[in-house]
Amino acid sequence: MSNETYLKFLDIWNNVMIIGTIVLFILAVLVFIFHKIRFASMKDLKQKYDYLSEFDIKMQMRSVWFFSGAILFLLNTVYKPTMEIHYVWFIVRLFITFCIATLIVYISYLLYKYSYPAKLDKKLKELRFKPRISSSGHKMRLLSEEEEDVHLDEGMQAEEDVFSVDYDVWVDEATGEVKIEKYAGHLEASKCNTCGFYTMKLKHEEIIEPATATSEGEMIQHWSCSYCGAKRTKPVKIARLEEGQEFKLPKTLKFKDGKHIQAVKVNVHLSDGTIKEFDFQNAEQAAKFLDKYQEEIDSENAMFKE
Repeated sequence: MSNETYLKFLDIWNNVMIIGTIVLFILAVLVFIFHKIRFASMKDLKQKYDYLSEFDIKMQMRSVWFFSGAILFLLNTVYKPTMEIHYVWFIVRLFITFCIATLIVYISYLLYKYSYPAKLDKKLKELRFKPRISSSGHKMRLLSEEEEDVHLDEGMQAEEDVFSVDYDVWVDEATGEVKIEKYAGHLEASKCNTCGFYTMKLKHEEIIEPATATSEGEMIQHWSCSYCGAKRTKPVKIARLEEGQEFKLPKTLKFKDGKHIQAVKVNVHLSDGTIKEFDFQNAEQAAKFLDKYQEEIDSENAMFKE
């Protein structure tokens, strides 16, 4: 490449980078503004909750991607006199700016994965427990776990019993209006194809071929619906065994003066360093959850012991 051709290329590159910087920066701002406006335009608190829980991190990370791209393009317009000396400097600048943009994305990813969820969780709790207003304009009351059962059918109660779904029941005590909101539970459960409720839980696993450190294994999972009793089996591959710390929950859990407890928070510290937080209205509900949680841990560990 002749020097004259290279200089023309630099001019074109510089113009493209400037245009790209403007376009990507505008996109980053528009995505962020659109996200905020869409959230603010929602009147229903449950709708706000669902939108934030599903899209808040996704939309903000999308804005970060556009912003980092704008930074990448902008930095590729600097030190133009130095770039004119030799094309090697152009390659060096391109490499350094790509590393900077990648670092911005990676740091943002870590913040949104480990730091921001706590802030988001606080926002979600404020939305979930903010008093609802009935169609008559009255302030509604959130019922306790014991009070709400009368408003839930057997399927809904079964979902709550396995902690796959959590229902909030709001009541206008002046008019009797009832509003039921559905939230994800603390434990996962599959949707039963027979009754349609999220009460299909893994009961036990049958090892067909044990996993080793060098090869995968195979097992048959036996699932059962705790509401309608439907059963199904599912073949599953077992990943290669890895050495790691085994997490154990306490065998029993006791709360003193349970009747005076207004709320219980359970922090579960996993061996990979992550912490899961669970909130309950009373000690009985927390103890029941830990029993269910222990059942799932025991089911997973049984596969590796056989």
